[in-house]
Amino acid sequence: MDIAIQDGVITSITPSGQAAEAMRGQDCSGLYVSSGWIDMHVHAVPELDPYGDDIDEIGVKQGVTTLVDAGSCGADRIGALYTASLKADTRVFALLNISRIGLERTDELSQLKWIDRAKAQAAAAAYPDFIVGLKARISQSVVKDNGIEPLKLARILSEETKLPLMVHIGSAPPAISEVLELLQPGDVITHYLNGKSNNLFREDGTPLQGLLDAASRGVHLDVGHGTASFSFRIAEQAKVAGIELNTISTDIYRGNRLNGPVYSMSNVLTKFLVLGYSLEEVIRAVTINAAAWLGKPELGQIRVGQQANLTLFALEAGEKQLKDSEGDVRIAQHYIKVKGVYANGSLITS
Repeated sequence: MDIAIQDGVITSITPSGQAAEAMRGQDCSGLYVSSGWIDMHVHAVPELDPYGDDIDEIGVKQGVTTLVDAGSCGADRIGALYTASLKADTRVFALLNISRIGLERTDELSQLKWIDRAKAQAAAAAYPDFIVGLKARISQSVVKDNGIEPLKLARILSEETKLPLMVHIGSAPPAISEVLELLQPGDVITHYLNGKSNNLFREDGTPLQGLLDAASRGVHLDVGHGTASFSFRIAEQAKVAGIELNTISTDIYRGNRLNGPVYSMSNVLTKFLVLGYSLEEVIRAVTINAAAWLGKPELGQIRVGQQANLTLFALEAGEKQLKDSEGDVRIAQHYIKVKGVYANGSLITS
């Protein structure tokens, strides 16, 4: 197809070769085009360490036109992230960390006093078009001796703000069964393919009943690859069990972008091709599915009259070594390579 864009707006989509000669511009012959990729889980505050990076480095330069910062900021600094987002080429939304300090520390839920409901409510009210949910990292290294209590407080805050929860799962305590019981339709489990002992699958590879129950009642499953939260073994078990692929996200920040195992969105997407998912299923997970969760279905569409929001990519032939968070390796025979995006009224090539 030929896609004609004028002043940043799609004016026509026609069979290849039928666009008016005067409208010809960038030759993208042989490339795939989709609506702009959406990364549902990133860390886009460069000042934070270790979980931080520059917005456009993990956005448009990765083929990602829309990203969701997943709890880098609590109420104390969410305004600064909003201000930074206005200067970026990448569209940014945020999940508000239920801890007011956010990721200034990596044990941000170890002190219950940092869960300031009044401040969180005020932040949600101040940035209603920017904050799309709440984030709670519910693993032992974060909650310390508080167990499931931070998630119970997050549930109350979710009800008060009418915002869904994204819950990071990891090492116990609390047990994964306690976490699952508190999740409601529209909430998100991120890191659902992690290989830690507190994961969502039994030793025989079958999914926990709690996972099946949560998915059936509308809890959304998000990959959230990250440094320590994606296992090929668990992903294979999920596929065999018929667990639906909802959204693929990177949990990317400077360390795992530069040193792996994430590297890029395209690298993570290629892992799902190796797992046996079709290209259509993989791209749907970062376009239509993600846009639907955000409540912004237009971000997953390519239509005449819309602002152009596109990702251009190729499926290249050649071997590529892919490593998961446990050091397990798979070899791809084809891999996805980003060629550029069309965002904010201009083509940005990779």
